[in-house]
Amino acid sequence: MRQLHKLSAKFVANVKAPNYYSDGGNLYLQVGQSGSKSWLFIYKRRGTGTTPEMGLGSLNNLPLKDAREKAAGLRQLLYQGIDPLEARNTDAIETALDKARSVTFNSAAKLCIAAKRPDWKNAKHAAQWTNTLATYAAPFIGEMGVQQIDTASILAVLEPVWNSKPETAARLRARMEAVLDWAKARDYRHGENPARWRGHLDSLLPTLKKKQRVKHHAALPYDDVPAFMRQLRQQKGTGAEALQFTILTAARTGEVLGAGVQEFDLKIGLWTIPASRMKAGIEHSVPLAPPAIELVRAQPKGPYLFAGLKPGHPMSNMAMAKVLKRMNRGDITVHGFRSSFRDWAAEKTAYQNFIVEKALAHVVGNAVEAAYRRGELLEKRRALMMDWAQFATGVRTKLKSKK
Repeated sequence: MRQLHKLSAKFVANVKAPNYYSDGGNLYLQVGQSGSKSWLFIYKRRGTGTTPEMGLGSLNNLPLKDAREKAAGLRQLLYQGIDPLEARNTDAIETALDKARSVTFNSAAKLCIAAKRPDWKNAKHAAQWTNTLATYAAPFIGEMGVQQIDTASILAVLEPVWNSKPETAARLRARMEAVLDWAKARDYRHGENPARWRGHLDSLLPTLKKKQRVKHHAALPYDDVPAFMRQLRQQKGTGAEALQFTILTAARTGEVLGAGVQEFDLKIGLWTIPASRMKAGIEHSVPLAPPAIELVRAQPKGPYLFAGLKPGHPMSNMAMAKVLKRMNRGDITVHGFRSSFRDWAAEKTAYQNFIVEKALAHVVGNAVEAAYRRGELLEKRRALMMDWAQFATGVRTKLKSKK
């Protein structure tokens, strides 16, 4: 199965040994004996079996991102039966590449969703489509022209989630197929749809029904979270309560285990984690839904929220994993509940992607951060965590009105 984007920008900049380095999809970085670096497009010529090397330019003039874009356009020419070298002295390549760059996948997705919006009875569908494509597709193909997107591009999007998140993967594939069908109908792309399942991807990927029978998943599918939480509440001990709290806050294990009582302001329902304890080194505030507040109040007094067996020490980092083992759920991990939360937010809610990313304490771009005042962003995340708690516990929660 062809892979894309094997090379990193750091590797490309630092590699010195003379050789050919494959980036996937027929694109190669050539490092010469003198240390010069250039891009090659190497492909099999139909009917002859030869493998021409087509120079695309030096690294100085063609950075990695542009080389990938050019190679994607050349792969599309091959798919259309056009030999890139034979067409080099004509306008065919530049014409095809210009057309491929004319409409990006992100632009096509936005227009496609706008076209479908009147047919959707539920207004949340548009936000769900937007979130799914922004979360999983955009990082790989968002800035690619729709004509450039080929099977290898689609596989690069699907393979990271196909095994672990079958429900999300199925919706993601269908939505990419719909966007590309829309683009073809509007004459922005030509040829077969690389996201088509029947007669195409079904030959390259295992069926999701088979994957759903596999028991070894690190993350619990979000639809199973409410039933799991009901079982978890029957478990006794601090470890079980810490796991409930971890799920309700979508926090990392280390953030929960090291939580000190001074970090909580239960009057306003806020947990503020200092920068020194955060992965990104930035202070992070977590709005607490009522079920999470109840768990905090239920803990005995001490320096740490979830105390360990030794006085004055936090709970062991294995305590929550032992709860899963006791529940015969060795197929999932504590950290995996962050993925459950992320998939739920993308598939079942209308919250914008950067709100969800901020709730997970992922770094959000400065341009987005500047668009919202801190208070507004926090209140949006508070509403998100309320909805998550209601979904996970089945207990209706609501925001208190501001006086």
